[in-house]
Amino acid sequence: MATRAYQELRGEATRVWDAFYAMFDFRPSMHRFPAIVEPTPSVTWSLTHLDDDPTEAGLDRLTQVVRDGFASLVGEGSLLCLDWQHPCYRVWPSLVGPENLDPPGRPGWPLSPYPDGDYHIYLAEDLRFGCFGHPWESSLCVFGAELLDMVAADLHPVLRHVIRRDGRPVTA
Repeated sequence: MATRAYQELRGEATRVWDAFYAMFDFRPSMHRFPAIVEPTPSVTWSLTHLDDDPTEAGLDRLTQVVRDGFASLVGEGSLLCLDWQHPCYRVWPSLVGPENLDPPGRPGWPLSPYPDGDYHIYLAEDLRFGCFGHPWESSLCVFGAELLDMVAADLHPVLRHVIRRDGRPVTA
């Protein structure tokens, strides 16, 4: 069991990124979307609706739903939080404090699922479920049956607009 809520991936980061690039055919681009081969099952929502929320309640709800889903799925285990071109982390959700409270001995999360200028990626250790935030498309792809079952019903009212399912465009 970890003694800290999260640890920076140092020497291991290259191996994790290499596995991610290979499994998802990651193609970073500011203009070509999607940047990964979105797996089946997956749902990709537009994040543009959150831009219209001056209270940030939608962003807070998105963050809570995603983090709660991961915490339920990994239990006492860990997950990977990747921030493209920045430090990345292994996180033990059961040891992380509630958002914005940071009680003594329980630090907050090191990274949001919302992509704030770079790709933000939450992944199961074995990469079988996760979410991929694309900053330039302004989208969030949630993949893996277990995670989708946990979060889709709560994410849809917050994000509203699905742009792809299983990597295929959804028509209005």
